Amino acid sequence: MSSSPSPLAGRRIWIAGIGGAGMSAYALLARAWGAEVAGWDRNETPYLTHLDGVDIAIAPDPPDPPAGWEVFVSTAFAGRVEGRPRADLLAELVSLRRSIVVAGAHGKTTTSAMIAFVLDRLGLDPAFLIGGEVEQLGGNAAAGKGWLVVEGDESDRSVAALQPEIAVLLNVDLDHHTTFGSRAEVEALFEEWLAHVPHVVRAEELAPAALDLAVPGEHNRRNAAAALAALELAGVDRTEAERVIVEFRGAGRRLERKGEAAGVAVLDSYAHHPAELAADLAAARGEGRLVALFQPHLYSRTLHLAHEFAVALAAADAVCVTEIYPAREHPIPGVSGRLIVDELAQVRPGMRLGFAPTVEQGARMVAGWARTGDTVLTLGAGDVDRAAPLILEALA
Repeated sequence: MSSSPSPLAGRRIWIAGIGGAGMSAYALLARAWGAEVAGWDRNETPYLTHLDGVDIAIAPDPPDPPAGWEVFVSTAFAGRVEGRPRADLLAELVSLRRSIVVAGAHGKTTTSAMIAFVLDRLGLDPAFLIGGEVEQLGGNAAAGKGWLVVEGDESDRSVAALQPEIAVLLNVDLDHHTTFGSRAEVEALFEEWLAHVPHVVRAEELAPAALDLAVPGEHNRRNAAAALAALELAGVDRTEAERVIVEFRGAGRRLERKGEAAGVAVLDSYAHHPAELAADLAAARGEGRLVALFQPHLYSRTLHLAHEFAVALAAADAVCVTEIYPAREHPIPGVSGRLIVDELAQVRPGMRLGFAPTVEQGARMVAGWARTGDTVLTLGAGDVDRAAPLILEALA
């Protein structure tokens, strides 16, 4: 752990995939801690607005990094750019500050944001790297002088490289089928990591927080319980933390209310695993009908969990599924969003179902179904968030 306000002074860091939620946050913190930072991404993203003054190339293909610079590569571009994995940069950042790492299959962003929010509102000036926009904190990253709060990712096993003072394990689930062969493998990774962390919070051993939170759902009461336990370990008074955490209104794309038109509320969620879909559908359920637009994320996940997705989505009153968002994967023959639609027809015969090859078509379909009093929920980790404004426009 460094006591210097500029522990990365003199370093020159070039980041491939700098527009992502994680890498943009690393860039912001590295720059604040003294490094010269530059990078490349394929597309403009909202996260780049927080990197004013950083030399960023936007192009379909990566340019050659500047000679003599350290190169760190997002998981999304591994193999396309020569350099060190993003995990190495995050591990170094964590090593430079008293840190809290939040890990697990579900709830990392919300729980990390809860912890950072409480620290911020209590004047403890946290640094944080969060995988989503948090309006109440002004973005997804900050370089405060207090505790560093970050998410630990098991998808590429990189969480094992992090050495925080406090670790939070929210839950264990098999969500990355190209990395792990079984849930037992995921559990083994976490247990090996936690064995080297001084203070550990195991959220599944805690009772849900009995608080009137601003964010809905039983899953968020569990997230809050984990956040409060971590804050206590960090020396924060429990009563003070509880007073503040109830003011937390959530992170972007986590059951985010996007608007209302014609008496129809439209919400957006990053949920992309059956357990997450089930939790958000339950939390979004109101008095009217619940209409879901789901964009599956990754061919491998869809192949292995099509039935489980169907079981979760059956809690809605009507469901449209789009084609799969491939992210880093290549197509698998015979694997399509239609697999989930077919499973849904078996799980809940007679349910109103639809398949849309594109997000735009899906938006038009669910807008056509919706009526006054309904809630429309868009779900997925790809670009399904584009649907919300299209739905609102179609309803207006």
